[in-house]
Amino acid sequence: MNFDSGVLDNNEKITYALRSLYSRHGYSQYKMSKFEEYDLYSGNKDFLVSDSVITFNDTNGRLMALKPDVTLSIIKNNRGFKGGVLKLCYDENVYRVSKGTGCFREIMQIGLECIGEVDDFCIGEVLWLAAESLKTVSPDFVLDISDLDLIGAFIDNISSDAEIRKALMKCIGEKNLHGISAICAQNSIGESAAEPLKKLIMTYGTAREVLTQVKELAAGIGAESAADSLARAVSIFDNYEFADRIHIDFSVVSDMKYYNGVVFKGFINGVPGSVLSGGRYDKLMARLHDNSKAIGFAVYLDMLEDINKEEKEYDADIMLVYSPGSDPARLREAADKLTAEGKSVFVAAEGNQSVRCREIYKYADGEVRSLE
Repeated sequence: MNFDSGVLDNNEKITYALRSLYSRHGYSQYKMSKFEEYDLYSGNKDFLVSDSVITFNDTNGRLMALKPDVTLSIIKNNRGFKGGVLKLCYDENVYRVSKGTGCFREIMQIGLECIGEVDDFCIGEVLWLAAESLKTVSPDFVLDISDLDLIGAFIDNISSDAEIRKALMKCIGEKNLHGISAICAQNSIGESAAEPLKKLIMTYGTAREVLTQVKELAAGIGAESAADSLARAVSIFDNYEFADRIHIDFSVVSDMKYYNGVVFKGFINGVPGSVLSGGRYDKLMARLHDNSKAIGFAVYLDMLEDINKEEKEYDADIMLVYSPGSDPARLREAADKLTAEGKSVFVAAEGNQSVRCREIYKYADGEVRSLE
């Protein structure tokens, strides 16, 4: 089969390149239905990028939903996987409110999931593939990595109250130091308890630049194990070509009901907001009655529609104009000779000149001649 990449639009080219990347590293293609039972999503709405879900009643009365997310469907359909690691990749349409428009859209999403006996290498490999995914889209990228277990240990140093912890997480995501101080003051918590957390969230840079400081801060509150876990995860980028684009950033947070350990977001220069998001979600697996570990990420193609977009100067290389009464079979043969030369050909009757073409040819009496 001959493959002409020139017929693909920008997102299709990205999808093809990323599918090839994941396949080369042992991730199998996973396909799923366009819809699932609504109950799968209703109990986990705060896990979704958007909590708005399109629903409909099936012929048997069940409430169904056009899938707004892929991860939940993969977990449901591979529940109870035992033995080793299941590596899956996907490119699927999801149906949710777009970040760009605020309206429901059918959005192509591509990503991968690693489920089962996930170890340090699996975590590192997923982080590395996230970076490679960003690099495939643009060399001008940043992958920000955080660790919720480490952040949780610093919050433990302040309070165990659920509401206080939730408010602190919001401030961490905003790097709001004054907000953290205000929360402590309102709840009669000494400012000194919050100082290690405030220092942690202001620590930002490459692993080489900041890991020593992170480990020192963690040692001060007895969280060495969590800091070591983060260090092992990012060690896969040692000697990586784009190591300076892999950053430790503790303002990257996710819902602790679902996520644990490493979480991360990817950014491309010129695109507002993250185009890639992922992390470990062992807690989500446990909520869905599965003891497996898991980590994955998704690339949001709706955010990339204008990246490297090339406006076509022409709709076809050649317009082949024919006169009324021309023999269709011989006209087809004439067009085939031109396409065999690698040219794209738009065949049209005289008077149809609305298509932009590099050259115009005339077919008459079995012959083809240029009108240029």
